[in-house]
Amino acid sequence: MEDLKKLIKEAELDFSNCKSLSDLDHTKGKYLGKSGPLTTAMRSLSGLSKEEKPKVGAFINDIKQSIEEALLNRKKLIQDEELLFQLKSETIDVTLPGNKQTQGSLHPITISMNRIQDLFHSIGFDIATGPEIEDDYHNFTALNIPEEHPARAMHDTFYINKTHVLRTHTSPVQVRYLENNTPPLRIISPGRVYRVDSDATHSPMFHQVEGLWVDERVSFANLKGVVQDFLQKFFEDESISVRFRPSFFPFTEPSAEIDMSWNDGWLEIGGCGMIHPSVLSQVNIDSEKFQGFAFGLGVERLTMIKYGVSDLRPFFTNDIRFLKQFEI
Repeated sequence: MEDLKKLIKEAELDFSNCKSLSDLDHTKGKYLGKSGPLTTAMRSLSGLSKEEKPKVGAFINDIKQSIEEALLNRKKLIQDEELLFQLKSETIDVTLPGNKQTQGSLHPITISMNRIQDLFHSIGFDIATGPEIEDDYHNFTALNIPEEHPARAMHDTFYINKTHVLRTHTSPVQVRYLENNTPPLRIISPGRVYRVDSDATHSPMFHQVEGLWVDERVSFANLKGVVQDFLQKFFEDESISVRFRPSFFPFTEPSAEIDMSWNDGWLEIGGCGMIHPSVLSQVNIDSEKFQGFAFGLGVERLTMIKYGVSDLRPFFTNDIRFLKQFEI
């Protein structure tokens, strides 16, 4: 029993020499482990008389509690020291200025798309959208594009299977809208389109906005007036004028390329024409009573002209140095 009393002082000394919790846990086994002196003493109780067992057992428990108390005291001290060290090593100077959180900005293409939609909406055009995965009928056949037309070729179109493609223009949206609505109507259909093309001025994915106006008395003059009014407002330049050059598109007749005046010259910015009677017939609209026009403009093209960007690719590389120039 005298030897057991000495264990308290020995344990306190050993615990005080421990510098970490792992050292302390290792030293704990020396006194409180299964092969420690206290465990051995408890096993020896079986050899004592009934009168001695309670007294010796209580004495051993007192020794054990004293050692456990010394262990907890040292553990708390080590934890406090580790916390103090952590606080010192991770000190934050609250007087330093904080990291500035910069506000994000819209992508230049998004800025242009929003501007285009606002301008056309202000003159009575509704916004129509449709699927980017289109069936062959809406992307080609309903638009009077014959089976042998080059636009259907694999080198121009992304085919998903034999009957579905990634839409090559937003004109299918116009067809779907005409199928479910009756004239008079005015819509634009902005969105992503896909073609097999990629260089400084072309991308396999790009954005178009196409316009459609169907009524009883709609003419080429209306078409030119709408396009010119839009361009003057979009570029904020009342001096911009528009000219039409004869062209061919299967879904319009007559058809034209759209040029706008720019820097003492002319820039091609899209195509247009009067809706082909066959297209109206596909959606059960009387082409003898109603006529209309359609036009298509490339949003990237308009954005490049407006901001003086000579290469299309930076719009899609996510370079923050480029994109931050368009913050509004």
